[in-house]
Amino acid sequence: MKKPLIIVESPTKARTIKKFLPPRYVVKASVGHVRDLPKSTLGVDVEHDFTPRYLTIKGKGDVIKELKSAVKGASDVFLATDPDREGEAIAWHLAELLKLDDPKRIELHEITKDAALAAIKEPHRIDMDRVNAQQARRILDRLVGYKISPLLWAKVRGGLSAGRVQSVAVRLIVDREREIGAFVPREYWSLTASLATGREPAIVFPAELVARRGEKFEITKKSEADEALAALEGAAFCVAGVKHREVRRNAPAPFTTSTLQQEASRKLRLRVRRTMQIAQGLYEGVDLGGSEGTQGLITYMRTDSTRISDSARDAAREYIVGAYGEAFHGGRAHKVREGAQDAHEAIRPTSVLRTPESVAHVLKRDELRLYTLIWERFVASQMAAAVFDQTAVDIAAGDYTFRATGSVVKFQGFTRVYEEGRDEEVAADKTDAGAAAGAKSKGRVRLPELHEGDGLDVSKLDAKQHFTEPPPRFTEATLVKALEENGIGRPSTYSTIVDTVQARGYVTQEDRRFKPTEIGIAVNDLLAEHFKDIVDLKFTAEMEGALDKVAEGNQDWVAILRDFYGPFAIELEEAEKKLPRLEIKDEPTDEICPNCSRPMVIKTGRFGKFISCSGYPECKTTKPIVKDTGAKCPKDGGMVVERRSKKGRTFYGCANYPKCDFVSWDRVIPEPCPVCGSHVVAKNRRGGVVLVECATDKEHDVSSLAPKNAGDEAHDGRELAEV
Repeated sequence: MKKPLIIVESPTKARTIKKFLPPRYVVKASVGHVRDLPKSTLGVDVEHDFTPRYLTIKGKGDVIKELKSAVKGASDVFLATDPDREGEAIAWHLAELLKLDDPKRIELHEITKDAALAAIKEPHRIDMDRVNAQQARRILDRLVGYKISPLLWAKVRGGLSAGRVQSVAVRLIVDREREIGAFVPREYWSLTASLATGREPAIVFPAELVARRGEKFEITKKSEADEALAALEGAAFCVAGVKHREVRRNAPAPFTTSTLQQEASRKLRLRVRRTMQIAQGLYEGVDLGGSEGTQGLITYMRTDSTRISDSARDAAREYIVGAYGEAFHGGRAHKVREGAQDAHEAIRPTSVLRTPESVAHVLKRDELRLYTLIWERFVASQMAAAVFDQTAVDIAAGDYTFRATGSVVKFQGFTRVYEEGRDEEVAADKTDAGAAAGAKSKGRVRLPELHEGDGLDVSKLDAKQHFTEPPPRFTEATLVKALEENGIGRPSTYSTIVDTVQARGYVTQEDRRFKPTEIGIAVNDLLAEHFKDIVDLKFTAEMEGALDKVAEGNQDWVAILRDFYGPFAIELEEAEKKLPRLEIKDEPTDEICPNCSRPMVIKTGRFGKFISCSGYPECKTTKPIVKDTGAKCPKDGGMVVERRSKKGRTFYGCANYPKCDFVSWDRVIPEPCPVCGSHVVAKNRRGGVVLVECATDKEHDVSSLAPKNAGDEAHDGRELAEV
């Protein structure tokens, strides 16, 4: 007897669906793509409407054989690949390869029994507009990658590659590095008064100097700070004015792919790829045990929409009212970002009743952390605004005016559940001394009750020198944010872009921030000179918009390829004629290769710089670059050195490795614990804060060992396209 067959991409998803569907359904997995362009040749006939030549992917023979056998015994074939353009293309490739006459396309935005049964009842045809949008993207990326890469091999260095979207990401990183290099710091000073009313209980609060003789005043050098301090010596401080206002903070929208990647990086310190791996697992299904069995815990994780279904909104309201009260329900409909595809809902839990606490026993640590983040963000998105009473106090002292600002939570609203993380961004034009000095304390200061005319006691006047800082290097989170803001890439590509720019050796990470390599800068400059469109943000964003129109059925995909390839072919021909051979010299060292006696040089690879024999490829001797920390190894007394892991992460270990296996992910400082003599580590925290802890007992007081300038020391796919 023939049975209905459902084909999905992932074996995990197949197992999940098989467990909750009736036994009459057969569920098989394609294990991702089954066909693609050939690896050894271009595979695109540019003379005949860019016709692609697809081949069965090597190693997929057994999978395809199993699928063909299952099709023969099927009454119906449902193609349930992922609900996006990539998934639509995989469904089409499956239909072509398996010679399906009447394939039924279904989309599972969440992997639950109800969603699966509902989708099976309403199948539709494969959407060829979405397929063609994916084909156009794939061919565009192939044309760029396979046409420019040989040029880079000939003119720069073998093994290099160019990608249509990766090149724009590298440009962002290179441009930011040049901004940093060109930045000239400017001096400014803050002047803070520590004040109190003199009433009991005594509450000391800070106020920042903001004006002189009624005009905004910024201190730009020490002489001005000294002049102000001298003028304020003995001055009477009194309250000149008090302003109260109510401030409302609306709840954030539920997660899109981009905002989930950013927030997971900020709050959980997860890399973009790791975030997507975990989210994929939560979407495809987790065995909850008992009567629930295996269920998908979140909706589809590749989306740029903040929209949620009516049923999800109703369920959230019922939960919020029951858990926190009617006043906490907000029910805002969050505006979908302009240009978003809006093909799927936002990322949310499949059931709001499935709280993080209820699934903690079945989830691994990072799975639980990410699920908690998604659950809390979704619940918060449907809650009422937080309300604050904010007070701003102007304080007169002779010719000078100080300002103190504080706020009190009047109504928690969504903050009862969730607070957004923040990027550790530093504004390059931070010159307003009062605003800069007060930024850290604004809204967090506890103020006493103050009235106009109140006299204030001064316990301290503190003038501090500062210098404006350059814009920070991109983190994975801020790079994804910049890509989205500039319309570069789409939810399914952000992770691939971030991975690819590192895999190509064009950028490295230092303290979780991107820095371009010498080869990355050279390739970027070459592309900028000879292939302006390839690294142009506006052009790339417009191309993404054109692909969106193809997916919507409003533009012809072949016309897009034709319009791109004509000018591109001319640029390629000119570059081949004019481009000179670029010589990128390796950095010399004083070391000699222990195997062949040639000089050792410093090279840059995927995970940063390393020492290599200059005789490569004849001699393949390499060694890591290590930095002496000045600390002694607690195991054998050897020196503790800074190293980099194979994935580029900084760690600290004994210089006598492998004889000694001591290792620490936190920096070991030279001074031992004054209480027990154990080693002490320095931990980076948000906002440039460095905490020191005894490695044996965190309760030991080692605060005297904190770095003097701690704040200055701490900075802290699935898709096959050649991005």
